[in-house]
Order: sequence, then structure tokens, then C-alpha cells
Amino acid sequence: MERAPLGQAPQTEEPWRPSHDPRAVALTVVLPTFMVVLDTSVANVSLPYVAGTLSASTHEATWMLTSYLVANAIVLPSTHWMARLVGRKRLLVWSILLFTLSSAASGAAHSLAMLIAARVIQGASGGLLLPTSQAVLLESFPREERGEAMAAFGLGVVVAPVVGPTLGGWITDNYSWRWIFYINVPLGVLAVFLVHLCIEDPPYAQKARPGSIDALGFGLMAVGLGALQVILDKGQQDDWFSAVWIRWFTALSAASLLAFLLWEMRAREPVVDLRVFRDRNFSLGIFLVTTYGLILFGALVLLPLFLEELMGYNAFRSGLAVSPRGLGAAVSMTIAGRLVSRMDGRYLISAGFLLLAWAGFELGRINLEISVWSVVWPNATIGLALGFIFVPLTTLTVASLPNAEIGTATGLYNLMRNLGGSFGIAALTTLIARHAQAHQSVLAAHLTSTNPVFQYGLHRLQVFFSLQGDAWMAAHGAPATLYRLLLQQSALLAFVDAFRFLGFLALIGIPLPFLLSKGGIQRAGASAME
Repeated sequence: MERAPLGQAPQTEEPWRPSHDPRAVALTVVLPTFMVVLDTSVANVSLPYVAGTLSASTHEATWMLTSYLVANAIVLPSTHWMARLVGRKRLLVWSILLFTLSSAASGAAHSLAMLIAARVIQGASGGLLLPTSQAVLLESFPREERGEAMAAFGLGVVVAPVVGPTLGGWITDNYSWRWIFYINVPLGVLAVFLVHLCIEDPPYAQKARPGSIDALGFGLMAVGLGALQVILDKGQQDDWFSAVWIRWFTALSAASLLAFLLWEMRAREPVVDLRVFRDRNFSLGIFLVTTYGLILFGALVLLPLFLEELMGYNAFRSGLAVSPRGLGAAVSMTIAGRLVSRMDGRYLISAGFLLLAWAGFELGRINLEISVWSVVWPNATIGLALGFIFVPLTTLTVASLPNAEIGTATGLYNLMRNLGGSFGIAALTTLIARHAQAHQSVLAAHLTSTNPVFQYGLHRLQVFFSLQGDAWMAAHGAPATLYRLLLQQSALLAFVDAFRFLGFLALIGIPLPFLLSKGGIQRAGASAME
């Protein structure tokens, strides 16, 4: 069947409404969405326990996280093609079943190889599930009500990563790391039942045909995205381009992705229809959601690191300290879902980035004597900001696309949000490591025999240890104590730099939403009402 020009609905496309209440559809797809997104972060805090149980090093155990992310990234853009191949409802059922079975296999794993294999299947099935769920949700609601749909979807996408570390830490401490995977089994069974009951394929999805298999396109995409995800996840551990394998993987990823783009632009039946990028709103929305993902996942990693490494919090306590972000997101998702149909969503997106900037600069004032409230309030603000950005941004990004293009759009949208997160985590962990070294060099220059402040502090420590009756500590422990303080202050200044970087990055996002075409959005809405 000949494809219609981008931005125009096919001639045979007619307004369609699902048989079931759209809110029932929303509940059905949000449950597996929450389950999948939760598994991107719930296992992070259990790495030492996994390594100990499976006789592996903590470094080796990180592959259970990397394997999930790599598989997830590879399949995300191809979701629309898979939905045309087997049907959207059937793809949802199969994805949930595979995710549930691989979760059970992950919990039952008796070797690291078995766990990594199960996590690959988990990541791939989760990657198929997320864009399909989002496409079903967008199609089931009228255009004027899609803000409410994205508010429901956003509760799963935004709140789950915040809840994940806290829930994972509590389960691991009180039961076993295996139960962070076993809890998916009853949820998966319930999700399959609800999909059978409430989800149906629209007429244009039933008539769609996948065409020939674009094996070359899929292979190039898999190699390029897989290599890129491994680089981002492991680069800092091996000092980036000083490692030979990083240089080889970078060349492989760049060559594969370039060849993929060239091939897909000429293929008659591409695995990813790149024509959606001709839509102005979609292209700008992709850039904004990548920035959004960078800030979201970057902040998710930074705060627990700071609280655990410098403030001495355990995993569960640090999870509680950042949990207000989830509450803020839940509140703003609800508000934004109602406001986006009543006001210009671009103002909501801009306000969200403004709140993110304030939170970043506020966290950039941290020190080692702060109370937990100095973390709670900026986190709650970040949660509010995320809801105000996610709901209108998702709605406006696909507003001028026909329903038949939404499957491709949601796959790419979710991919770039995740890749933005990977870039953010890689950039911020590298920034902290490099800036800590730079601050250490600057501070160490002041620890000299000619600095009276340093000499006075060293003398006070030596006197203190001497009064304790420990001559050895007076001679050797005092300099060592000052050196530990030096490392601590260097790390603190590096975290300050990282939070301020997020604040400046958020400032860039404040004016960009107004480049979204409001006229195109209004025309799309008007055509939907005809």
C-alpha cells in the first residue's frame, strides 16, 4: 500500500474510538509501563548483593544493567514495524508475557551469564512495550484529551525511576535481590488479562502490512545503538578514549548509524520511517525530550551518589530523601493533564524548565552540613517540573502527525529520552570524576609548610591526638585526616559543579518551546474535530 505524505492522514483514515472507556485503556497500559520503567532503576542498589550471590565482581555485575539498556535501545525504534507485523494488541500481549517470563528467569538465575541473558530479553520486550503502550494511549483519546492520556502515562515513566531505588533497597535489605524481579510476575499476569479485556486494534492498524523485512536496516541500527549504549554505560570506568576498545566501538557505532540513516532514507520499506522528522514539531520535540531525559536521569544519579558517598546515607535513606520528586511529579502530571487542553502548552513546558533551572542552582549551594530538607524541596520542585514538561511536550510533539505515524513517532521519542538519560549519566559521572581531580589539585596547593592556616590546623590536630595518648596518630594520623578532608571537599565541589551544569542546561530549554508551531497544532486539532 502506498504511503501517504507525512503530516497528512491517509485517505482511508477515519475518526476512530475504542469500544472501552479510554480511561480503562489508560489504566491497562500504565500498569505494564510502570513495571518496565521501574526495572531500569530498581536493580541498581542491589549490585553488591547480586555480585556476592553469583560469585562475580561488582564491575562484572554491572552488565546486568548494561544488557537491559542495550537491548531496550535496539528495539525501541523498530516497534512500529513489529506492530504492523503482528498487530498492536498481540505485540502488547507478547511483550508483557516475555517481560514477565524473563523477570522470573532473572530472579531464578544461578549464574551471571543466565542473569544477563534474562535481562537482555527483559530489555528487548520492555522496549517493544513502551512505545506500543504510548501509541495505544494516544490513539484511544481524542486529540483534545491527549493531555490527560499523557498525564496517566507520565506517572509510569517519570515516577517509576524515582520509586525504583527506594523500593529496590527496601526489598534487598528485607528479603532478597531476587524479589525485585519476582514482583513483576503477578503484575505481568494482571496486565495480560487487562490487555485481552480492554485493548483493540484500530482499523488502520488491522489493515496495515509490514512489507518486506528490512534486515540490513535493523542490523545496522542494532549494531550502532548497541555499541553506543555500551560506550555511554562503560566509558567512564575505562577512562573513555584512552581505552582502545572505546575507540573501536565509537568508530563502529558512528559508521553503523551513518550507514543506517543513508539506507533508511532510500529503502522502500524502512524499519524506521525517518520521514517523521520532516514535521517541525516532532523534530524540535525530540531535541527537547533528549534534554529532558539528560536532566531527569542525571539528577536521579547525582543525588543518591552525593547522599551516600559524602553524607553517609544508606541506600534506603537516600531513596526516601529523593522520593518527594515522585510526589511532585504525580501532582504536576494531574494538573498539566487538565491545563494542556485549556492553555498554550508551550508556556507549561517553559515553566517546567524554569523550575528545573531553579532546582539545579539551589542544589548547587549544597555543603556537608545541610539538613535533609535542603534536598527534599529541590527534589519536589524537580518533580513538579517534570510533569509540566512531559505532558504538554509529548502531546505537542505528535499533535500534527496522523494516527498512522504515531507508532513510529513514539518509538523514536522514547529512544531519544532514554539516550538523553544515558548521555546525561555518562557526562555527569565523568564531570564529577574530572572536576574532583581538578579541585583536589587546586586545594592541595594550599597545604604547604608556608601556609599559616594549614600549619595551624595541622598543629591543632597533632595536639588533639597527643592528648589522646597516641603519638603515632599525632605524627601520621593528623596529615591523613587533613588529606581525607581534602578529598571530601574536592568531591563536594565537583557535585556543586554538576548541579549547576544541570541548572544552566535547563535554562537553554526555557525559550525553545516557543519554536513549536502553534498553527500546526491548531490545524491538527481542527482536522480531528471535523
